[in-house]
Amino acid sequence: MSVLTVFIRGVTRLNDFVGRWVALLVFAMFAFLLLEVGFRYLLNAPTVWTNELTQMLFGVYAVMSGGYIMAHRGHVNVDLLHSQLSPRKRAFMDIVTSLIFFTFTLALLWFGIDMATESIAGWETSYSAWNPPVWPVKLAIPIGTGLLVLQGLAKLLEDIAIAFDLDYYPPNQSVAEGEQS
Repeated sequence: MSVLTVFIRGVTRLNDFVGRWVALLVFAMFAFLLLEVGFRYLLNAPTVWTNELTQMLFGVYAVMSGGYIMAHRGHVNVDLLHSQLSPRKRAFMDIVTSLIFFTFTLALLWFGIDMATESIAGWETSYSAWNPPVWPVKLAIPIGTGLLVLQGLAKLLEDIAIAFDLDYYPPNQSVAEGEQS
């Protein structure tokens, strides 16, 4: 197995691991919102913290799940042309469109690091009545974007291998078996 294959599979496994753990945040958000409804309507004693905490958890959930979604090909596609192409032609198209992907994600990573660094340096809080720290949520932005960039790089390498019929990467089950270029 080549180094590139190990890299591609390692990044995909990392994003799969992170994505499965981050998915558990849905249960926490559900519990907090249910708790808020119970306190508000059954006990007539709304909480100050549950809505804000749920929003923060959802933010972490959203930014940390990008790599997982990309690894499992779950991002939204305009599939009018793409689905009609052979795997090899799809790979060529994905190589070209990856320029747009990397432009956006690398900018997000750059500005996310800047924003998170500034937030951590000032121990930023939300300035609400509850006033929780916001910096952990802002730190999740460059971490999640970094995982997405890594998965994008793994996908680009996979697309290059498929497009140019290179033997360093044996295509996995994501390429329909039996399809010919």
